[in-house]
Amino acid sequence: MSTGIRVAALDDIAVGEGLAISSDLTGTEDDIALLRDDDGTVYALNDTCTHAVASLSDGWVEEGAVECPVHASRFCLKNGKVLGPPASADTVAHRVEVRDGEVYLFPGEQPAQ
Repeated sequence: MSTGIRVAALDDIAVGEGLAISSDLTGTEDDIALLRDDDGTVYALNDTCTHAVASLSDGWVEEGAVECPVHASRFCLKNGKVLGPPASADTVAHRVEVRDGEVYLFPGEQPAQ
C-alpha cells in the first residue's frame, strides 16, 4: 500500500481556498487542486475545469463544492461530480489524507466514500 506523496502542510491551504499541485510532482496528466472546505477538510480534484481552461484551485470553496472562477461551474469536492452548469462533464477526484498536519496525495486513487 502506498504512503502517498507529501504535497503540502495543512496550514498552506486556507479554509475556503485551494492550492495547485504540479503534474510534474503527481505524475498525472493534469495538475491537482487541493481544496479546503469550510469545515477544514481537504479534498483533491483535477485542477482544470471540464468546461473551459480555468484552474479550480483559484475557485471558491464552500459547502462541499468548488466553483470555477471563470463561468461558475460547480463540482462536488468528494467525488468530482458536476453540481452546476455550464460544465457537463465530471472531473477526477483523488484520495488525500492529512497526517500530523501534513497533506498526502494519492494520485489516481479514488477517495473513500
